Amino acid sequence: MSVGALSRFRAENIRGMLRHGLITVVFCCFIAAALAITQHEPWGAQMVYSLSIGLISWLFIDVGRLLISGHREILWPSGPWGYLLVAGGVTVGFLGGNAIGDAWTHQPLLNFRSFAERKLATTIIITLTATVCMCFFFYSLGRSKHMRGQIELAQRNATEARLKLLETQLEPHMLFNTLANLRVLITADPPRAVAMLDRLNNYLRMTLSGSRALAHPLSAEFERLADYLELMSVRMGARLRYTLDLPEDLRDTPVPPLLLQPLVENSIRHGLEPKVEGGKIVVRARQDAGRLVIEVSDTGVGLDAARPSPIDGDEGEGSGFGLEQVRERLATMYGDQGRMSLAAAPAGGTRTTLSFPLPTAA
Repeated sequence: MSVGALSRFRAENIRGMLRHGLITVVFCCFIAAALAITQHEPWGAQMVYSLSIGLISWLFIDVGRLLISGHREILWPSGPWGYLLVAGGVTVGFLGGNAIGDAWTHQPLLNFRSFAERKLATTIIITLTATVCMCFFFYSLGRSKHMRGQIELAQRNATEARLKLLETQLEPHMLFNTLANLRVLITADPPRAVAMLDRLNNYLRMTLSGSRALAHPLSAEFERLADYLELMSVRMGARLRYTLDLPEDLRDTPVPPLLLQPLVENSIRHGLEPKVEGGKIVVRARQDAGRLVIEVSDTGVGLDAARPSPIDGDEGEGSGFGLEQVRERLATMYGDQGRMSLAAAPAGGTRTTLSFPLPTAA
């Protein structure tokens, strides 16, 4: 037996075969009961015949379809092979099942040959009809399962494409802002411009060499954020202070890449830069009732009191390119379970909060 054929007998397909066998047993019981009532024969004998014919046909067809279906995703042979398989299953099941039933009831081997013409025709028709109906039923189940899998795959691919698009929009946005700041420093403070350029080079090298997966550990997100903050510290100097607080038990939690940087960039641009003395940014992660909560707080100028904040629950959502992209990434990845809010921090400044479900333990 080839490696490809063996791979089709994996656990998932074996479980599917056993489910088909169980359904076949139930179906055979109904047939035996109907024959016992209509033909006035012992129910036990009809049960033996029915189960023997049904299970042999099931085993022949279910094993045969896995062996000859090739590399088709729907494990059913195409064209004439499918019809030949059903015909073979009916023939083998009918002959083998009658032989077992005859032995059980102490009748001559293949006793059906002595049946009256009408009874023999009825027996053959029942066997053929039952087998074809069960095969069509199982084929429909397999095709339906395949179609569901294709739909789920298409949805995953669409989600991946959307997340990649959002990430490609965010990275140039950050890069353009950094280059604009670098241009100012080149004329105002060349040594700091060189230091900033070195930081940018290191940041881009780590970013481009990193994985482009849809998710990475939260620790990697914090490390990338630390690189970005160091890059900003070259330009802002003592006006920028920051603290990153990541509990050990949350380090391996998967999150979408580039999730926190837009929030910190927003805090710097709209919170700390307009403030003469600058301020501090604190990024803190925690878990609450099965959800991951990440807070980005700053001590900047705070929300614009003249502009009413949109509402998300009890707090405003915020606006701007980076925040909109983060909100879209949460919606794409977590649906209604992903939330983002923007509110005034109790001690002044602004606090942005992200919240989404923690992955269930394997």
